[in-house]
Amino acid sequence: MSSQNTKSSVKPLNRTFSIAPMLDWTDRHYRYLARLMSAELLLYTEMVTTGAIIHGKGDYLAYNEEEHPLALQLGGSNPHDLAICAKQAVERGYDEINLNVGCPSDRVQSGRFGACLMAEPSLVAECVTAMRAVADIPVTVKTRIGIDEQDSYEFLTEFVETVRDAGCDTFIVHARKAWLQGLSPKENREIPPLDYDRVYQLKRDYPDLSISINGGVKSLEECKAHLVKLDGVMVGREAYQNPYILAKVDQQLCGLDKPVLSRDAVLEKFIPYIEKHLQAGGRLNHITRHMTGLFQGEVGSRIWRRYISENAHKPGSGIEVIEQARKNMTS
Repeated sequence: MSSQNTKSSVKPLNRTFSIAPMLDWTDRHYRYLARLMSAELLLYTEMVTTGAIIHGKGDYLAYNEEEHPLALQLGGSNPHDLAICAKQAVERGYDEINLNVGCPSDRVQSGRFGACLMAEPSLVAECVTAMRAVADIPVTVKTRIGIDEQDSYEFLTEFVETVRDAGCDTFIVHARKAWLQGLSPKENREIPPLDYDRVYQLKRDYPDLSISINGGVKSLEECKAHLVKLDGVMVGREAYQNPYILAKVDQQLCGLDKPVLSRDAVLEKFIPYIEKHLQAGGRLNHITRHMTGLFQGEVGSRIWRRYISENAHKPGSGIEVIEQARKNMTS
């Protein structure tokens, strides 16, 4: 077991606020930026398939030590393969393993995982059992409230009860159903109507389960309203496109008494990380693409965004691009 497995899950994970796993978005650079602003939030990797981990050539489990607490989201439906990946996740020091039962894309369905697994609760239960057998960290499930015409509350509770009986006590529920045919993943995040009340009902009926809600949350005020009835809130696009929302999570949602970092202070703390990335041969735009929303709502934010977008991808671009973009905002 690696030395990095000092597990911050010695204490229970704080599920009050988490950032949704988002493909191509929540990579380790973004997660490092998020952690600079909040010590308490729970971070999730992008979804990683079992096939990529077992057969892929890259290191799909790499992360920065500073990201803890950090959950690995797995995509797959083969209990044996999921157990192999869960064991590796423990060895690499992850704090939680999350099974994706919510992604509706065609590519995911053809691999028989994601939202289509809602129709196979007994298989999901087998997957949970297999992972729990090799992992001494929480195994959780992220799901939808239904799929296609199977969108009754009874359908949802049958799924939850079956998976709960396999030992899963934590569910993150995207409060929309998924249409497996006819809608793109983007449309599936927007077109099916949100039904927060159904998630509230789930918590009332299963008070012993940890239930977090996901879908359409755009402010910390909305988070507070959900937290009156639920254990946690998971925020996706808003936390990515307007990352500075994270700077007040610890104070407003977690009750910590500490100063709120300014945007410039966040930037200052992020610079050494960017420099290290560049020194290792990385490109500036691999990181700056996650920073374009940092000054959202501020005077000059469009100037910041435009300058970075136009210059960070150029060969040899360095920290001076960020410094000039910031300077241009005030000139």
